[in-house]
Amino acid sequence: MHGSYDMLLVLFSYVVAVVASYTVLDLVGRISTAKGIQRWGWVLFGAVAMGLGVWSMHFVGMLAFSLSISVAYDLGMVLLSVVVVIAASFGALYVVGRSKLTLPHLLGGGMLLAVGISAMHYIGMGAMEIRISYDPFWFTCSVLIAIGASFAAFWLAFYLRTGNDRGSVWKKLGSSFIMGAAVVGMHYTGMHAARFQERDASYRASGILLNHTFLPYFIAGGTLLTLGLSIFGIFISNRFASKESEIRQGEKWYKSLFDNNQDGIISIDMHNRITGFNSAIVRLTGISADWFRSGSIDGILPFIVPEERERTRELFLKSLNGEMQSYQTAITHRLGHRVELNVVNVPVEQEGKVAGSYIIAKDITEEHASKEKIQYLAFHDELTGMPNRRMFNQALNGMIERRAERFCVMMMDIDRFKLINDSLGHTYGDLFLQEVGKRIQTCISADRVTVARLGGDEFTFLCDPCCDMDEVAGIATKVIAEISVPYRLKENDFYVTASIGIAVYPDDGEDAVQLLKNADTAMYEVKRNGKNGYQFYTGELNAQLQEKIELEIDLRQAILREQLYLDYQPQIRSSDSQMIGVEALVRWRHPVKGVISPGVFIPIAEETGIIYELGTWVLREACRQMKQWHDAGGPKITVSVNLSSQQFHQSNLPVYIKGILEETGLEAQYLELEITESMMMDPSVSTAILNELTELGIRISLDDFGTGYSSLSYLKLLPIHTLKIDRSFIRDITVNKNDKAIVATIISMAQHLNMDVIAEGIETKEQLDILTDNDCEKIQGYYFSRPLPPKEVEAVFFAPRSLVLE
Repeated sequence: MHGSYDMLLVLFSYVVAVVASYTVLDLVGRISTAKGIQRWGWVLFGAVAMGLGVWSMHFVGMLAFSLSISVAYDLGMVLLSVVVVIAASFGALYVVGRSKLTLPHLLGGGMLLAVGISAMHYIGMGAMEIRISYDPFWFTCSVLIAIGASFAAFWLAFYLRTGNDRGSVWKKLGSSFIMGAAVVGMHYTGMHAARFQERDASYRASGILLNHTFLPYFIAGGTLLTLGLSIFGIFISNRFASKESEIRQGEKWYKSLFDNNQDGIISIDMHNRITGFNSAIVRLTGISADWFRSGSIDGILPFIVPEERERTRELFLKSLNGEMQSYQTAITHRLGHRVELNVVNVPVEQEGKVAGSYIIAKDITEEHASKEKIQYLAFHDELTGMPNRRMFNQALNGMIERRAERFCVMMMDIDRFKLINDSLGHTYGDLFLQEVGKRIQTCISADRVTVARLGGDEFTFLCDPCCDMDEVAGIATKVIAEISVPYRLKENDFYVTASIGIAVYPDDGEDAVQLLKNADTAMYEVKRNGKNGYQFYTGELNAQLQEKIELEIDLRQAILREQLYLDYQPQIRSSDSQMIGVEALVRWRHPVKGVISPGVFIPIAEETGIIYELGTWVLREACRQMKQWHDAGGPKITVSVNLSSQQFHQSNLPVYIKGILEETGLEAQYLELEITESMMMDPSVSTAILNELTELGIRISLDDFGTGYSSLSYLKLLPIHTLKIDRSFIRDITVNKNDKAIVATIISMAQHLNMDVIAEGIETKEQLDILTDNDCEKIQGYYFSRPLPPKEVEAVFFAPRSLVLE
């Protein structure tokens, strides 16, 4: 028998299949996120909705098919087909409704649903009271379509289980059309496989006849309504579940933030009861967790340091009035140490009313210590720990702003510090300055004085207005005496002195700059007059300073303008009055001031660094002149040149001198370098330099011997060729037995050490006789000759030898 289809009902069956498919896609996602009893409820609800939807599509599709005869339906078989598909749907949803879908779950759930759909279809077909046979090929195709549709349905359902945005809805809808087509395709393929045959005329139908006109639309409409309500219910449930999930997620985030926060957190209610805390506050305070569980915030008050207790309590109470507070305080840890805290009190509001407060405490102990250290270093000298320039200026300006009565500012500089720093190195220079700082602070501890280190070896003193001029002078005297005590460095005693300049407010200046400038001027006047003392500023000193500044400016141009020249003082052999050498002495012929003494401009050159350029010129000119004399047939004598301390300690001294010798052509044996005892403070450095110079063939002379503070041990360690007895021992040698004994001792010691000896400053025949009686053969002084220009040296000492000099 052949039948026909009502295409409108076929379309309805497809719509039912699409809606049922959309329901399945939504259900699987909801089931996968449900837990416990809710999951079972959603599985049951889903099984009923999905089963009824598939069955409705099947039944409407069957009713859409009409044979030439009326066909009755076995109601029991119809109900059985419903039960089968619902049961299969329940099992399938249970298997695949998981947060993670594995291949076994997908295969198992898909097969269950495919079996349920196939069984439902063919049991439903069996409900028709008519003989039916099936084409094996199309039967098999229908079952395979059922399996494929089931697998596709569950995979798509799992893939699209999350997301409720517009894009996700369209994806589900598109997938529903595809799945609906597959489900409908299975049904109509199964229908195509059926071969209907009329029963015998003797057969009496026991089933019921169904109305093909209204019943299909009624079932389709009811099913669509049911599925629509299901979808709506799922949508509402998903919204609630999403909100609930957001709430739970927010709670988890809050709890994680609360529990894992590195800052200590306490929550309290309006009765000051602690309602919550984290582990960080336990570590921060040292108070046990049990105490926090049953304690009150009032119990923490005794742990706050006394000086911060009242202020902290007041700020906390303001937070309970709805004002957020941020402040710093400190507590005493249960173990006894102090903990610096940054505290934020955050009010908690519910329905517009303050319900409590959060106390968030951060440990800033290290940060606080760092800030204090930075603050300390900003106003204190890092090396000595004394106040620095910034702090001193604040104190000085503050005293001036208060219109204080007369007070004094003292500026102090350590004499010969550069020598220590250059010869021993910066490490020992720092140790020396630290010791100086300790001595000063100990010395003035009982006086009303603020002392600061400005930098290097400069120190300043700010005397209280209560100190009169005599007290200030007494303080200066006391400091100078303390500074002059020997310093033990590198197993040797070193002696230094101090020069102090004093300015008085407001006589010597009404602002800080002028006061310090005038105190500095007074200090340099002390240095100019021999150092180791103090000086009050006077108006005349300013004129002297101005003159010194002018001389410095002119001195920088003196070499370029050829204003410098050399005089040469002969060195005589006493036995035959023959010249055995000369000492080169620099002179400055100023275009306005005339000839300026080296005692005036050499200290300026050393202070300003011009001494390097000046010393180079002197050395080159002395070597050039001596080479010229040698080439002209003059006697093969040496020229002595003084080296300053700064020159001696320059890093490339031997190379630098060798270059000058090569440039001028003078043989090294005819150059003698004069150094002083002060350059020998560090024998390890001095020995290396002097050995290099000696290897070049240069002779070394120790000038002003006996006036320094260094140990005599360097005489046996260093390559020294000549000792020069200082004129201070010669001056009174005829009347002072001590000077005579010292000179005799120096001569004897030098002879035993195989050194030459030259006595300086010989001015009388009596002085010469004493020296010759003590076997001192080499003499230098006005008795024989003053320092002479080169032409006069030639005329006086070379002419008798009948030399023709250029």
